[in-house]
Amino acid sequence: MAVANNTPRPRVVLAGGGSAGHVNPLLATAAHLEADLTVLGTAEGLEAHLVPAAGHDLVTLPKVPFPRRPGMAMLRFPGRWRAATRAARRALESPRRADAVVGFGGYVSTPAYLAARKLGIPVVIHEQNARPGLANRLGARFADVVALTFASTPLAGKHRTETVGLPLRPEIAELARARNEDPAAARRRGAEALGLDPDRLTVLVTGGSLGAQRLNEVVPAAASEIVATGAQVLHLTGKGKMLPGPPTNGYYLREYLVDMHHALACADFVVARSGAGMVAELSALGIPAIYVPFPIGNGEQRLNALDVVTAGGGILVEDKNFTPSWLLTHLLPLLSDGQARAEMARRAGRAGVVDAAEVLARIVMEVAS
Repeated sequence: MAVANNTPRPRVVLAGGGSAGHVNPLLATAAHLEADLTVLGTAEGLEAHLVPAAGHDLVTLPKVPFPRRPGMAMLRFPGRWRAATRAARRALESPRRADAVVGFGGYVSTPAYLAARKLGIPVVIHEQNARPGLANRLGARFADVVALTFASTPLAGKHRTETVGLPLRPEIAELARARNEDPAAARRRGAEALGLDPDRLTVLVTGGSLGAQRLNEVVPAAASEIVATGAQVLHLTGKGKMLPGPPTNGYYLREYLVDMHHALACADFVVARSGAGMVAELSALGIPAIYVPFPIGNGEQRLNALDVVTAGGGILVEDKNFTPSWLLTHLLPLLSDGQARAEMARRAGRAGVVDAAEVLARIVMEVAS
């Protein structure tokens, strides 16, 4: 006679929000966790919609950015910070004490890390960028495990550090498997879904959901020459940044795609910014790319692309050097040389990771147990 197993499932609290870069890997990991889950986020970020839609409980914490200069925000900061930490502690203790906290960076992760430390709850951190953010730099000092997207990221855990890759959205992970099994069929399905010619070479251009001004200026100026090679261009300009009518036949403009996996399914080459998510997805899919890092900030986008570029799966160019002549000089030879493009794709794929969500989930379950 079978004996019932009355051992309760571990309770895991996941913290992260504000941007897709935090929310998407959190949800991808959550899908593989055999645990009772609670997600900490903000009421303003994408998580406010995406987490409940995925079927998970969301507990919102106050958004408390660290003030950069003297003023009223700095005077209010200590009280708001204590309130956020207290709210995080309540979430970790109720309805029952958490067995592990998993943080993906962002505003809500820091109070979650500090509350977990006070309660003696194990902490697992996932850092998506090659240059870690402030929250994860703090949490790594006492985290049991630090999981990295990029091997070159200068962040280490107290006991264990592993390079696992970026947990991919389910549709991207499935696309990676489909491209591996039957790339021609996956490519045709993606092209037909977007109304593109499945028999033409496809160049995808994207600056992310908000677009990239430099890409929106440079690529149209080179479009006629690109299309003259026989390729077609799908250019995603960003929300609210639609350009004037197509400069030439075979050049397709859209602001944004909800089903981005269709574009990635049929892309033979990509021109893009180098956010961590974009680099990880293109590498996992084995798609060669020209990466144009965002020039403002702490330089993390350049670092994000370094591993795959060093492996030979991409080309890196500074924003100020990305001109129509530069693009034509570097892209046209690859469009006409299928063997060189295939080798670049192979090298990109070797630098990519498809199963990061499963690997990270296993680590979390080990720690929670």
